[in-house]
Amino acid sequence: MNIKLIAKNPTAYHNYNIENKIEAGIVLSGTEIKSVRKGKVNLKDSYCYIKDGQIFVCGMHISPYEHGNIFNKNPLRDRKLLLHKKEIFKLLGTTKQKGYSLIPISIYFKGSFVKLELRNW
Repeated sequence: MNIKLIAKNPTAYHNYNIENKIEAGIVLSGTEIKSVRKGKVNLKDSYCYIKDGQIFVCGMHISPYEHGNIFNKNPLRDRKLLLHKKEIFKLLGTTKQKGYSLIPISIYFKGSFVKLELRNW
């Protein structure tokens, strides 16, 4: 598959000891995907959390689309990630351990889909 990097988390490898790699899909609106295609994404200070059996990314900034209108969303809103239930429960078990967290490392296109790479630390 054709992989095109959009953005990386600049401080992730410096601040954290990276262990496991997880690839997740991300739910985006129409104007957000247009901003992502232009590369207007910032992963600095973002993290993931699990709530009610679903996983979300918090603090990821996607700039509003310049030509958008009322359909632009909040740039810092929490976005749902797409994983299998089994993977979410495995991540839930590891994040409950003392000192473990989920950090987004990079966001990229895999074919025509936007994917987010998560790592445990």
